[in-house]
Amino acid sequence: MAYSLEGLGKVPELRKRLLYTVGMLAVFRVGIFVTVPGVDRGIMANYVKYGQTGLLGLFDMFSGGAISQMSVFALGVMPYISASIIFQLLGVVIPSLERLKKEGQAGQNKINQYTRYATVALACVQGISIALWLETLNSQAGTENVLRVSGFLFRFMTVLTLTTGTLFLMWLGEQITDRGIGNGISLIIFAGIVARLPDAVVQTLSLSTFSGGRLAPMTLMLIMIMVIATIGIIVFFERGMRRIPVQYAKKVVGRKLYGGQSTFLPLKVNTAGVIPPIFASSILMFPATISNLFPGATWVIWMQNALTPGAIGYNVIYVSLIIFFCFFYTAVTFNPVDVADNLKKGGGFVPGIRAGKATADYIDKVLSRITFGGAIYVAAVCVLPRMLQQNFGVPFYFGGTSLLIVVGVALDTAGQIESHLISRSYEGFAGSHGPKVRGRRES
Repeated sequence: MAYSLEGLGKVPELRKRLLYTVGMLAVFRVGIFVTVPGVDRGIMANYVKYGQTGLLGLFDMFSGGAISQMSVFALGVMPYISASIIFQLLGVVIPSLERLKKEGQAGQNKINQYTRYATVALACVQGISIALWLETLNSQAGTENVLRVSGFLFRFMTVLTLTTGTLFLMWLGEQITDRGIGNGISLIIFAGIVARLPDAVVQTLSLSTFSGGRLAPMTLMLIMIMVIATIGIIVFFERGMRRIPVQYAKKVVGRKLYGGQSTFLPLKVNTAGVIPPIFASSILMFPATISNLFPGATWVIWMQNALTPGAIGYNVIYVSLIIFFCFFYTAVTFNPVDVADNLKKGGGFVPGIRAGKATADYIDKVLSRITFGGAIYVAAVCVLPRMLQQNFGVPFYFGGTSLLIVVGVALDTAGQIESHLISRSYEGFAGSHGPKVRGRRES
C-alpha cells in the first residue's frame, strides 16, 4: 500500500513527531556555528579546506562541518558510538553484561548508563587531543595564529566545551529516537552530511574546465553517472531480502478452525544497515585523535601514514571492520534460536525443516550466507567510489560511505513514517467498523 506525503498532515501524532525531529536537527545545525572559545574560525576553516583529502576531511564530513568551524560539536557523536561499540563487544565476553541484556528494558537502561559514562571519558580524552593539536597548529601557523590564547586555561575550556557538546548531541539523539522519527544518532550524522552537499556540488563544479578547473565535461558526466549508479545499487540492496516460507498448522478451537495459512519470514540482505561503516569509521578515526597526545613519535607518524583514507592499509582495515561489524551487529540484533522458538510456539514451521533446533540452524545458515553477500556489498560501496576522490579530487560527500549513510538513513526513516501511516489506517478502519460508543468521538 502506497502513502503520499499529503497524508502526513492528516495524522497529528506523526506531524508532531516530524516537526520535533526537524526542530532538534535545526538546533544541531545552529550549534555547528558556535566556535570553541579562543579559536579563530576563519583561519581554522582555511586550514581544514586544504586537508579535505585525508582523515581531517573524514572528520569534517561526519561532524557536519564542525571541524572546519571548530565548533562545540567538533567531536560529534563519535565518542558515543565508540562507547556503544565497546559495550556491545564486552557484552559478548563479560557474563554480567550478558545477563543485563537478558533482563529486558531495566538491564538495557543500565547498559545505556554505563555507555554514557564511557562517552564522557572518551570525549575528555579526545578533547585533550584536539586541544594539543590546535596548539601545534598555532605554532606552525606563523603570523596567522589559529588560537588567540593557549596554555592550561585553553585546554581546560576546550575539553569542557567539546565534552559538553558531545553529551548534548547524545541527549539530542536520544530525544529524537524517543519522541521523533527515526534513529536520532544516525539522523544527526545524516543531517551533517546533507547540509554540506550543496557546498560539495559547487566545489565539484568549480573543478570543471568551464570554471578554469581540470575536469572535462565528460568527466563530470561520468562522476554524475557513478553517483547515481551507486545510489541505485544502495537502494536495490537495502530493499533486498530473502523470504523463508512459513506454514502454520491447522488447529480447532471450539467449533472454529484456525491456522493453515502460509506466510514468510523476511531476512534482509543488509540487516545491520548503516551501522557497520559508521562503527568502522569511528574506530579508524579514534587513533588519529589519540596520536595528537604523542606528537613526533615514530609510531604516530607510521600510523598517520597507514590510516590515510585511500591508502592500501586503510582500505584493508576498513573493509575488514565493515565485514566484521556486519556479522557482529546482525548476530546482536537477530537471534535465530528465539525466532525458531516463537515459530514453534505459534504452530509455525518451515516446510521440509523440523521445528526447533533444526529450524534455528537453517535460519542461521541462510542468514549467514546473505549477510556475507550484504557485507561484501557494503564494503564495496564504501571503498570503490573512493577513486573519485583519489583521481579527480571529488569531495568526501560523493564517496560511497556518505552516500550509503544518506540513502540508508533516508530509507529507514521513510519506512518508519510509512509504518505510522499504516498503523493509523488500521486504527481508522477499526474505529469505523467497530462497535458504536456513545459520547464524544476522539479524532
